[in-house]
Amino acid sequence: MRKIFALTMLIGLGVLLVSSADAARRKRVPEGGVAAAVPTATTTPTATVAGANPSLAVLNIADFDSGTKPNDLGGDYGAWDKDPNDDTQGCKESFYSPGRTGKGKCVRLTYDVDSPSPAYNGFWMKLMDCDLRPYNKLVFWIKGDKEAGYTTKLKIELKNSTEVSPYYIDSVTDEWQKIELPLKSFKRISDWSKMKEFVLVFEDNQATVRSGIIYLDDISFEK
Repeated sequence: MRKIFALTMLIGLGVLLVSSADAARRKRVPEGGVAAAVPTATTTPTATVAGANPSLAVLNIADFDSGTKPNDLGGDYGAWDKDPNDDTQGCKESFYSPGRTGKGKCVRLTYDVDSPSPAYNGFWMKLMDCDLRPYNKLVFWIKGDKEAGYTTKLKIELKNSTEVSPYYIDSVTDEWQKIELPLKSFKRISDWSKMKEFVLVFEDNQATVRSGIIYLDDISFEK
């Protein structure tokens, strides 16, 4: 009889210990409250850097056909002025139809560097840290406005977080033409892995016509 009683006590103690351990693993719920979810380990998505896929023959940046921002990389763009408070100089961007294919849209840049003060302005576009190492050239389409006038010479800049490199083009006409600039021509860029910005610059000391209109379309990087 004593053996049976002792065995019963041991079983009861074991059940009590198991119940206590199980309760300790549970989060206490305040009276009238709801149990908070216990955080679980999750995998943080790895950010995809645009242009990181070397199989892409063409990295499209912007074709402007939607007539809305942002660009194809999710980056903003627009006109910029050296001195926004100087009414004698400036640049404005707008969407214009048709684009270079005879349909869609392009960007129209109305610029003025005909100022008594030093003047420069232009157009900028964010590249969103895109990796340009797989690519060999910057490609875009450009033309001037025959009626309003235009400069045949302007500056293109590419930027990363610490470096800026310029390249001048001097062959703009009033017909659409495809410009292909080898990236190796931007000699001041040593790291192409996280590019920040594409910039077009009108300068008073370089422009062949100091006020006019330039059209820009289909910006990309190609192999």
